[in-house]
Amino acid sequence: MFLKNADNGDLAQVVNLGEVTDPNATSVTVRYHAGEEAGDPVSVSKSELTFPSGEALPKCWLDPHYRISF
Repeated sequence: MFLKNADNGDLAQVVNLGEVTDPNATSVTVRYHAGEEAGDPVSVSKSELTFPSGEALPKCWLDPHYRISF
């Protein structure tokens, strides 16, 4: 799965899809793609990532309490 860094627009390939969909995980391991080779795996905060279209990640992937309304 590819996501985009919201700050600079770089594409990032998600190494472990389970990290993205886990609402308790605050960071994701990705490999940035710039040029012909993928970069080394780095940990990035989920808040810095969006879908390549620019759409935000679903709230259920970010907030473990997304169904609770206070």
